[in-house]
Amino acid sequence: MHRELLSVEGLHAGYGKAEVLVGLSLRAARGGVVTVIGPNGAGKSTLLNALMGVLPARGRIAYDGHDLGAESLEERVARGLALVPETRALFGSMPVEDNLLLGAWRLRGRRRRPDEGLARVYELFPRLKERRAQLAGTLSGGERQMLAIARALVGEPQLLMLDEPSLGLAPLVVKDIFGTIDRLRDTGVTILMVEQNARAALEVADYGYVLETGEIVLEGPAAELARDPRIIETYLGAGASRSEG
Repeated sequence: MHRELLSVEGLHAGYGKAEVLVGLSLRAARGGVVTVIGPNGAGKSTLLNALMGVLPARGRIAYDGHDLGAESLEERVARGLALVPETRALFGSMPVEDNLLLGAWRLRGRRRRPDEGLARVYELFPRLKERRAQLAGTLSGGERQMLAIARALVGEPQLLMLDEPSLGLAPLVVKDIFGTIDRLRDTGVTILMVEQNARAALEVADYGYVLETGEIVLEGPAAELARDPRIIETYLGAGASRSEG
């Protein structure tokens, strides 16, 4: 078994002729939490979309010892990659449980019953179990984020990628969401999370990368980055926190 679940080397990706990522490299150890922090427009969402196969990319993406370069989005999902997008992409007119069952399709053909996956996520998110018959569109912002994460987890991914999980949430809800991310360590899933909320991300992560204008400019154990004067000045200072509502 490879200790590194994900290894990315020299990744280039963008939109049309506009290149956003320029030779980016990073790694994620199996079962760990890795965060990529950086300002708006640095290329954080582009990175996750390139890894997922949503965007074309050049460079080497090795996942569990396999080169994903030629594999489609569907093939990557089948291998165990899951992305929770910034938009959350829920079906608001469907009940919570139906949204969750949509995430279980990867289990088909693997002799696993969807209700087993549901039981696991309801244990992680008891609030969703209480609201399983409620329409997803009527949930609060924090509950919608929980549902988006839970829907990805129902399919039992090995690599869970989170795009700005704290976006638009009130500070107390952000604390709740990151507490959940921390608890996910017990499930064995590897987490790659991109975030503007550097303080919350570094508190929960094992390892961190700083992405600016498409390049990694700094990396290291998350606890060390949180003490780095450059990070404190740019991302953790009083003027660096963003408004959350």
